[in-house]
Amino acid sequence: MNLQHPPIAQGLTTSFQGLDVYREGSVVTLTINRPDEQNRLSPELLGYLLELTSSLRDDLGVHVVVITGVGQQLFSAGILNPEIRAGYSKQEVVDLVRFANRCFDAVESLPQIVIAAINGRVIAGAVELCLACDIRYASDQTVLCMPEAAWGGFPGAGGPVRLPELVGRARSLEMICTGREVGAAELLRIDLVQQLFKPETLMTSVGEIARRIASCGPLAVKGAKRIVHIRQEPGFTAARNLSDSLRTALEWSADVDEGLAAHREKRAPSFSGQ
Repeated sequence: MNLQHPPIAQGLTTSFQGLDVYREGSVVTLTINRPDEQNRLSPELLGYLLELTSSLRDDLGVHVVVITGVGQQLFSAGILNPEIRAGYSKQEVVDLVRFANRCFDAVESLPQIVIAAINGRVIAGAVELCLACDIRYASDQTVLCMPEAAWGGFPGAGGPVRLPELVGRARSLEMICTGREVGAAELLRIDLVQQLFKPETLMTSVGEIARRIASCGPLAVKGAKRIVHIRQEPGFTAARNLSDSLRTALEWSADVDEGLAAHREKRAPSFSGQ
């Protein structure tokens, strides 16, 4: 995909590949709008998001980007699950995970502040999109889950890289390696989200915060973000490279095949570590 984007128009929602784009002043809101597909991050949607980051990066009039999902119950069910990935070859799975990595890296590297407004359940690869954002707010009904380990894999689009910076090493390993569901109250307690709101007030409240950030000096805000980003960069690059290498090798393991088979057959997996 190689789209040429004109400047995002004020007060006009545009939609493409299941992603709505709306601009109010210097705040742009991106809404995942695929309710019939559980707001999944399709390859096409990811491609469009990647193209948008190129446009937003050069738009000096945009100071804040908000990413959310349509409705009040589900942010996104992620990128792949065992049913969807059954239609992909192993190489296609690896290619898609690496493409998602590029996309989320581009979101994180935007000069603007990027806010995730998590409006409900957030699962698997969608968690990694939220981790790539600078600030996260959530509905008090939000539940977060990274179930990849139960399928014989691990989050390959930045989860093990970004999560320790936010909640610490031990908690990150516990969340990733159990694949358990984490409720809104715990997300707030461990500082993975900065504040909780009622589902019906989430977007209004996040909008007020976004406008407050946008009203501050853009050079000051972008400078602060750049300093924080540079501080994390050396370790991030090494971890991302290792993640890509291990995730690629894992795709051809017997454990991944067993995890997918067990999910399909609705039984407990029997992993061999091979």
